[in-house]
Amino acid sequence: MSEVLRVAMIGHGFMGAAHSQAWRNAPRFFDLPRPVSMDVVVGRDAERAREAAARYGWASSASDWREVVARDDIDLVDICTPGSSHAEIAVAALAAGKHVLCEKPLANTVSEAVAMADAAEEAARRGVFAMTGFTYRRVPAITLAADLVRRGEIGEVRQARAQYLQDWLSDAEAPLTWRLQRDEAGSGALGDIGAHIVDAVQFVTGQTVTTVSGTTRTFVAERPLPSGGRGEVSVDDAALFTGKLSGGGLATFEASRMASGRKNALRFEISGTAGAIAFDLEDLNTLQVFRFADGETAGFRRVLVTEPGHPYVAAWWPPGHLLGYEHGFTHQVVDLVRGIEKGEQPRPSFGDGLWVQRVLAAVERSAADDTRWTSVAESR
Repeated sequence: MSEVLRVAMIGHGFMGAAHSQAWRNAPRFFDLPRPVSMDVVVGRDAERAREAAARYGWASSASDWREVVARDDIDLVDICTPGSSHAEIAVAALAAGKHVLCEKPLANTVSEAVAMADAAEEAARRGVFAMTGFTYRRVPAITLAADLVRRGEIGEVRQARAQYLQDWLSDAEAPLTWRLQRDEAGSGALGDIGAHIVDAVQFVTGQTVTTVSGTTRTFVAERPLPSGGRGEVSVDDAALFTGKLSGGGLATFEASRMASGRKNALRFEISGTAGAIAFDLEDLNTLQVFRFADGETAGFRRVLVTEPGHPYVAAWWPPGHLLGYEHGFTHQVVDLVRGIEKGEQPRPSFGDGLWVQRVLAAVERSAADDTRWTSVAESR
């Protein structure tokens, strides 16, 4: 057994809670190549950071991420902060020789993401690795979907349709939070949840989005401030865009945080020459599979992805005993730790995260014009 991997997590909100559970569970349910130590959680408010440490199982807390990143007794930095601070923390951590896990989207701008990807590429030459937290790749049904496509089960991919629908902003009087402010979040539904469906389509199809045409909309321009009064919403509420795939296929995307009645509906359907696959996160233990080869009995079949032979599942419960949202985060930690121990670049890399950032920027450029196709490679 190798030496302990000592982890610092920066940020302890919603994502911090999910990541904490993952760091706790991964070494208990999977055979990791080295033990993990949850050494310190960092937050701007010292008292709240102490409370988070006690609640989530971290050995200590701190309020200055710079001091923590510089510590010799930290091996990996897990970034769960708003996007506005991702680049500064990640670049500093990599320069200090720390492995990095960073939540998505990778940054608020393409230039920040380029700096992060460059820093990660240089660090990898020293055996220090960085991963972007597109956690849904680790949902067993989505991983299985990608495996089936790579094995040619649906033939050549022709079309991809993807949606991520939530309704938590449907109430026009919902308060103005950092996710609704461009300087903190970078973008709205486009970056917050649209990034996930871009990555999911690219991961499952094995192709990249090369050009896009899109539009965005902010339906509620002002919202109540926690301190009183109202403040401007500076990001989108919904984004719609089409894309061309590197393999010749077409894709459509919809991201909305105002889709009434939809709570966390990440959906995709991939159509190929020999069949199709479909998935919905609100039914995350199942995958719908269609094959023309089934002849007169052809139709979408519901595959319950809980068998020991399915991705990641053998470490958990007997067949039919369902997994949940949180399990993807555990699988992410497993793949990250195993990649580090093997000296192999964990995926998605910062380079993968950069390409998604370019897609998001291209959508915004296209939306500003509303008439043109925009090259992802040219996004700045």
